[in-house]
Amino acid sequence: MANKDQNVVNNAADDKMTEPLLRGEQNLADENGGSGKKTGSKDSLYMVYLSTLVAVSGSYSFGTGVGYSSPTQNAIREDLSLSLAEYSVFGSILTFGAMIGAITSGPIADFIGRKGAMRVSSFVCIAGWLAIYFSEGALSLDLGRLATGYGMGIFSYVVPVFTAEIAPKELRGALTSANQLLIVIGASTFFIIGTVATWRTLALVGVIPCAVLLLGLFLIPESPRWLAKIGKHEEFEAALQKLRGKDADISQEATEIQEYIETLERLPKARLLDLFQKRYLHSVTIGVGLMVIQQFGGINAIAFYAANIFQTAGLSPSTGTISYALLQVVVTFFNIIMIDRAGRKPLLLFAATGLLLGCLLLAAAFFLKTYGLALESVPALTLAGVLVYIGSFSSGMGATPWVLMSEIFPINIKGVGGSLTTLVNWFGAWAISYTFNFLETWSSYGTFLLYAAVNILGIVFITTVVPETKGRTLEEIQATMNM
Repeated sequence: MANKDQNVVNNAADDKMTEPLLRGEQNLADENGGSGKKTGSKDSLYMVYLSTLVAVSGSYSFGTGVGYSSPTQNAIREDLSLSLAEYSVFGSILTFGAMIGAITSGPIADFIGRKGAMRVSSFVCIAGWLAIYFSEGALSLDLGRLATGYGMGIFSYVVPVFTAEIAPKELRGALTSANQLLIVIGASTFFIIGTVATWRTLALVGVIPCAVLLLGLFLIPESPRWLAKIGKHEEFEAALQKLRGKDADISQEATEIQEYIETLERLPKARLLDLFQKRYLHSVTIGVGLMVIQQFGGINAIAFYAANIFQTAGLSPSTGTISYALLQVVVTFFNIIMIDRAGRKPLLLFAATGLLLGCLLLAAAFFLKTYGLALESVPALTLAGVLVYIGSFSSGMGATPWVLMSEIFPINIKGVGGSLTTLVNWFGAWAISYTFNFLETWSSYGTFLLYAAVNILGIVFITTVVPETKGRTLEEIQATMNM
């Protein structure tokens, strides 16, 4: 009987959520002569762009952590006399720290705000990079890496959420994708700098984006949706006005956000177990499923150990790494342009198909190497496999799952929902980065066949489960999905 009564409350709440949304869309169309155009001009959105630029400094810091281990592996092992197993711990403990960061990211962002969470993450990352810089042994090295991982775990959740919450719906996909662009720029920068700089110098460079973020946070407003959620109504309107421009009419958007949040606030406070209620199961399935596909498809095996993959295949590590770095930046920029045009789902399907092809090319290359067949073709096949893989990942599988994660959860469960999906993501990253060296010892080509199998499952999942969210407000998406 209690469950039945709760369902009645939930259904009533959903009806109340949908009504203001539909009414708001109609009123907005009426105010603009039936066209439904936004009231602000692009010129008035400079604060949205500035806020996004500041936030994605955290994404750049995220990328530097990912890109640090590949070019420094041999130098760190030699300088500190680390075994392969000890270095595998160092490489993978970043993702373990990120798992801890993921668990705490949602509650932190909900309690002290999106800006507050970014501040905490920046300070922790700075401490981590300095610990690595001053390291004289494995323990301090691992503690520093753990700290940078913790900060990255928070960044990986709060940056796309903050960006999605401040962006107008027609720019949300592109601006949220800037998160992934800055991640790959950060990783690519470290790949390239790491070919000429010492590992200690590279660690010191990792402090720079954190310092930039800390300074930039003084210049931008807090997320209006978070301010509305905690009841700071004056600050909410001031932040929204600042983001949309001083001459923009924000009345309709403000009313829509307020009505939606007021409806959600009537529901009980969300706990982790609440995510598994039927009404939220679709959102959780999409968020968790995409993170599993993204990580267990093998991305961190290639990102963390690209130089060694090239070297094992008989290719120059610097040539391969620089090609990898440049390609992922170019293709990720292409993703930003296309995500609000082509849509989320087509990009995911295109990316998953390319990831499958890249894994098969790498499996073929290492199969030939293992059995001494056509050895002259192994370097070219390896380079082609890595470039196809990373190009495909950057075209859709890198950014798009994070865009969808920021869109699919209602604000009342966004904290716990975001923490769960981010935790799954970083668990996958840890599992792949830690096991890759051991799997490669077992079977180099078999390893990539395992990743290929995951990407086949990914294609099926995207086709059958993932919805299209392009061109819809966050409130529209959530009101129609979580019913």
